[in-house]
Amino acid sequence: MSGNQVLRSRRVVTGGGVREAAVVIREGKVAAVVSPADVPSGLPVMDVGDKVVMPGVVDCHAHINEPGRTEWEGFETATRAAAAGGITTVVDMPLNSIPATTTLDALRQKAASAESHCAIDYGFWGGVIPGNAGELEAMVDAGVTGFKCFLIHSGVDEFPHVTREDLERAMPILARRGVPLIVHAELTPHETPPQGDTRTYRSYLESRPRRWEDDAIRMMVELCRKHRGQVHIVHLSSSDALPDIAAAKREGLPFTVETCPHYLTFDAEHIPDGATHFKCAPPIREAENREALWAGLARGDIDMVVSDHSPCTPALKHLDRGDFGAAWGGIASLQFSLPAVWTGMRARGHGLESLVRWMCQNPARLVGLTGMKGSLTPGADADLIVFDPEATFTPEASSVLHRHKVTPYTGRPLVGVVEQTWVRGEKVHDRNEPAPRPAGRWIRRPGAAASGIR
Repeated sequence: MSGNQVLRSRRVVTGGGVREAAVVIREGKVAAVVSPADVPSGLPVMDVGDKVVMPGVVDCHAHINEPGRTEWEGFETATRAAAAGGITTVVDMPLNSIPATTTLDALRQKAASAESHCAIDYGFWGGVIPGNAGELEAMVDAGVTGFKCFLIHSGVDEFPHVTREDLERAMPILARRGVPLIVHAELTPHETPPQGDTRTYRSYLESRPRRWEDDAIRMMVELCRKHRGQVHIVHLSSSDALPDIAAAKREGLPFTVETCPHYLTFDAEHIPDGATHFKCAPPIREAENREALWAGLARGDIDMVVSDHSPCTPALKHLDRGDFGAAWGGIASLQFSLPAVWTGMRARGHGLESLVRWMCQNPARLVGLTGMKGSLTPGADADLIVFDPEATFTPEASSVLHRHKVTPYTGRPLVGVVEQTWVRGEKVHDRNEPAPRPAGRWIRRPGAAASGIR
């Protein structure tokens, strides 16, 4: 079913709550959300009964790695997995691809790699690195969502980390242009590899302490206060930073924060020795830290949950050796982010409205797409999913749609099954049908001049 139509359910998640309603779709947009009695005549109606109809997830943090490291993932496999996980818009990070997206020319290359290969809509972050301040405005004009930087080695040499002096040059430009700076917030005078038996998860956890994040966040609060441009902290792991984050918000600074499904799902105490598929940076921390992150999310100190999908080839995980010091740090999760978060939410008494706020509305706001993505408001793109929030499943390697099957979610029971995913009124995923031809579009930040990039 496509084109002008109606999706009806006894549970539609709208801005006014969860209610029985019908979503009217015309020309790829949400035309209206009406009571079932007010469905316009002449339109085909799909009634999904008790299944939930909600906005598609907006995932503003994924490493797709194309061009240059397509053997790690790639646009076709990443977006197909994302569609199966209920994600309708994904924003690709500027690193792990070659070239890194730190120049206008590199952005052109990445856009060409993505075109006609994406199952869902997509955007791009640019990167701030030492010496590229002169490239930033051209990338803003071309439509990047904003810019990412690292305060510590990024893991790849083509994306060097910045100093405070580098940020003093870049942040006034970004503030003037109204785009966010998103920050990998770990700060240390010198990195030390895991010590002792590097097969133990404890050796890795102790090598990246909470204070690295805490110190970095304090510095970014200071710079946000000085330059008054939006600062967004990616993949918050340390709950010890929450008081400083809350204080920045009370002050009224444009300071936002995300965390990730793996920090809300797993805990250090239950990661087996040698299980390098759990390695990420910052690390998964203790159970008490996880619960404090959930509390910060509930209070609004943390604004959103996004995947930080960061896959690699299985060889780079060194699963045979189980060496946390040698393994690549990153978790593949696009396909399972929504059910992983929903599983934790249900266990803690949070409902569907919070799910939509944390995974749809607030990420859309960060990337400048409020009113276009992340909600079922009239005029928005008809990006939505049919979701069964009571169904359970256990991911197995055979069902993983990422390029590689290595993910800590395999074998872990989850709650919440995505039955269908729709982008701009077209079905892009159905559990019972083969995937259609990729038809995702580059969604630029509103106001972009496009600089000749298609």
